[in-house]
Amino acid sequence: MRSWSAPDIPSLDALGLGRGPAPQVHDTAAGAARELDPEGTARMYVCGITPYDATHLGHASTYLAFDLLQRVWRDRGLDVTYVQNVTDVDDPLLERADATGEDWVALAERETELFRTDMTALRIIPPQHYMGAVEAIDLVVALIGRLEEAGAVYRVDDDLYFDVHADPAFGGVSHLDAAVMATVFAERGGDPEREGKKDPLDCLLWLAERPGEPSWDSPFGKGRPGWHVECSAMALHHLGTGFDVQGGGSDLVFPHHEMSASEAQVATGEPFAKAYVHAGMVALDGEKMSKSKGNLELVSRLREAGHDPMAIRLALLGHHYRSDWEWFAGDLEAAEQRLARWRAAVERPAGADAGSLVADVRDAMSSDLDAPRALTIIDEWAATEGTDESAPATVRAVVDALLGVAL
Repeated sequence: MRSWSAPDIPSLDALGLGRGPAPQVHDTAAGAARELDPEGTARMYVCGITPYDATHLGHASTYLAFDLLQRVWRDRGLDVTYVQNVTDVDDPLLERADATGEDWVALAERETELFRTDMTALRIIPPQHYMGAVEAIDLVVALIGRLEEAGAVYRVDDDLYFDVHADPAFGGVSHLDAAVMATVFAERGGDPEREGKKDPLDCLLWLAERPGEPSWDSPFGKGRPGWHVECSAMALHHLGTGFDVQGGGSDLVFPHHEMSASEAQVATGEPFAKAYVHAGMVALDGEKMSKSKGNLELVSRLREAGHDPMAIRLALLGHHYRSDWEWFAGDLEAAEQRLARWRAAVERPAGADAGSLVADVRDAMSSDLDAPRALTIIDEWAATEGTDESAPATVRAVVDALLGVAL
């Protein structure tokens, strides 16, 4: 699947500003910050969209978080191998297509293209490997075969299920107890009440063909993949085991990241990821933005209304990536004013010395991607007069390289 175009990112090292520090980022599984400083190449998998509706600000906030991590790694001098999926066949997509009378493939292609356009406008660094679930069918089938060999697969009717307790580390990502897991599992697409399962938490690997639904041939019979195994298969294929970051929104901690990690670990006998990093949820009208609820503020709608994508990005950067927060129209108005102040400041012939600013912004961004603190640092510089003729260009480069805002 085609990704989107990459923004030009200045190298601060090439400008004589050296390299930044290694990031310390909160690991959900450890419950604490973890230094993420691999040798040479950082490897990251971030769960992508189910393309049955347009990109809302909750999506944008999540992908912005991992864009910032990429920028800190690149400033560190690392290469990044980044993988993102598209769940382009799943129940919500098929249900939306059925309700609207649209072909499910056409619906997925249209919304995926809109997502690409939004990500390009927001200057989000694209994944090197952007892969749809449909493209990954062979990978999924192969992974299920490995799980069968490990004795972790069983049938309920013609469907295949994964025995989550085949992984001794199951529960190590979310640290939830079984009762809470069952409740959350039911709320987020699971089927804990299905008769015939060995354990309520066992998750679907392969859904046998249903009338009127797409299906693919496999050694297990015609059908389609379960949700979690798609990501396990894609991540293992492109990144191998023990990659640096499994990322996504906090609503994916359980069951999605817990299940996908266990499937991969049973198949390989090795840890899936070193760290599990999660972005907070964005609310509107008092509830989490949700396609199913329809309480959405769309990136495309804001852009069509004439709002600068850099102002939208700044509005998102004003909230720490791990926090849960609510969107208000005033967020965008304040961001537009901030953007205007910054652009005016970097157009001045001279400004306050930026030497400490470079170090301070780097420190903020390496400290669990603290973008709100970085914004305050830039605000203070923009509000201060100075005689350093090189400062405006330096600040422009820092804001671009580390925050992704083009001034």
